[in-house]
Amino acid sequence: MEQERKGKSLSHKPVLLQSFLEAVAPVRGLWVDCTFGAGGYSRALCKAGAEHVIGIDCDPDSATIGREVERAERGKFSFIGQQFGGFDKFVDFAKRPPLHGVIFDLGVSSMQLDSAERGFSIKHEAPLDMRMDKRGRSAADIVNQASERMLADIFFCFGEERASRKIARRIVSRRASAQIASTTDLAKIVEQSVAKTQHRKTHPATRVFQALRIAVNNEFEQLIKGLVAAEKSLSEGGWLAVISFHSLEDRIVKRFMRGQTRALSEVDFQLSIDRHKPRFYPINRRPIQPDIAEITANPRSRSARLRIARRNARPASEEIDFGVIGAPCISGLERV
Repeated sequence: MEQERKGKSLSHKPVLLQSFLEAVAPVRGLWVDCTFGAGGYSRALCKAGAEHVIGIDCDPDSATIGREVERAERGKFSFIGQQFGGFDKFVDFAKRPPLHGVIFDLGVSSMQLDSAERGFSIKHEAPLDMRMDKRGRSAADIVNQASERMLADIFFCFGEERASRKIARRIVSRRASAQIASTTDLAKIVEQSVAKTQHRKTHPATRVFQALRIAVNNEFEQLIKGLVAAEKSLSEGGWLAVISFHSLEDRIVKRFMRGQTRALSEVDFQLSIDRHKPRFYPINRRPIQPDIAEITANPRSRSARLRIARRNARPASEEIDFGVIGAPCISGLERV
């Protein structure tokens, strides 16, 4: 069983790995892998020449893999089992060399998608869970307890689902007679809510599942806190690399790297940074995308976008406001 689990973890090749390594070459110094997952980026960084890599992940399954990498790398790697947001507060950089790079591989990992019992995938019959750390409020809790308005806001704000109100209405109607407990239960409700004439390249419930996962794991809040921590912790010339898989994540990353002051109203967050004093120099004005060969080998990579920036000498921002603007998607969830 141990060999089977280890084999699966090694089979998940990181998206855009070669493009990332080429862009930040030569790899050296201290790196933080904020989304350790199955350890692909951390292993690659160690092999490419990093002096030390710190892997961060709240998923208990990743912690098991992290301990394996610690033994294999013999002092070049250490694992921290926490959410990555605000990592500057729990990683002691005072006793380490200057931080040379931070990598984020956002969203759900292939390892999590392929574990049917985790409830992330529409393809598998499973409990409606979606918790990355396996603790706290699940997707089923939100679906069965949140108000109709709150559900609609979640689907629209975090999934950009145009039929959000119709789907929320049908969910509330259905749960009045029976709890919505499984992934297939929810997927069927969404399918019934979407007009048959509506053409989609993906499953009709894809955006709803994305929105619920983001809400369950507070992913946008964690992302912004992680980016702020990177700004505070990176040394001059240090690399910030972020791989995102949908437009909302990519928008946050792009605007952060460009130091814009406008509000991120599309995701209910406000990120205020002095536009005249950017702390990063964007390396690629347009995101790096996988080529045909990588997409063919790994279809899940097709929506990946890699953005890279380099820290300059300006002091970190004294105040970055990432408070909630719209409130229904976030503050309302705290009462569920």
